[in-house]
Amino acid sequence: MASIKILSLNVGMPKQIQFNQKDVSTGIFKSATDEYLYLSYLNFEGDGQGDLVHHGGKEKAVCVYPYEHYPFWENELRRPLDYGAFGENLTIKGLLESDVCIGDVFKLGKAIVQVSQPRQPCYKLSIKYGVPDMPLKVQQTGYTGFYFRVLEEGVVSKAEGLSLLHRHPKAITVSFANRIMHQEKAHIEGIKQILEVEELSLNWRNTFLKRLAGTETDSRERLSGNSEVVQ
Repeated sequence: MASIKILSLNVGMPKQIQFNQKDVSTGIFKSATDEYLYLSYLNFEGDGQGDLVHHGGKEKAVCVYPYEHYPFWENELRRPLDYGAFGENLTIKGLLESDVCIGDVFKLGKAIVQVSQPRQPCYKLSIKYGVPDMPLKVQQTGYTGFYFRVLEEGVVSKAEGLSLLHRHPKAITVSFANRIMHQEKAHIEGIKQILEVEELSLNWRNTFLKRLAGTETDSRERLSGNSEVVQ
């Protein structure tokens, strides 16, 4: 694994915005900081999430996004993007979805973190960029980023970097998990391989278990923000 750089540490508290004639709380608008911030089991100091169903919580305490995808999205959106453009806490370089595995453990400043699941994009990206199918595009490309859970709390700064402590023996990459979740939904063996990773987040585990039982989780509300589309 190549050296990993933290290009930006980004935090922000939720804001109320208008979407489809209703007030929506979102924490997608993050600002870069050079400060040392305490990372708790739930989130960074000064950070918050507006939708605790799809974001935040112990298994999604830190959102990470690879800077390598920025040029693609700048071309798609036809505009330059600042760090934190996808609502991520860490904008990194040198660690892609194809490199990192569910259950991998990293040292982040004085904290210890672990990969829990891929990031699942939601309609807040549509709100931010005025592109209705933005979450679906992120999902289809596999350029999703991923989440860390916090194993040990501690102070973090971008200068201290991110370093791998333990590679999970099952070697289930975030890219593979994304592919089985969103594209190859009937890949039973793939689902079973992913479920063998005990460190997989409870949310993703439940979704895959339901799929094995013949029930598919409806993602349309997450992608569109319209609860009326859900049957």
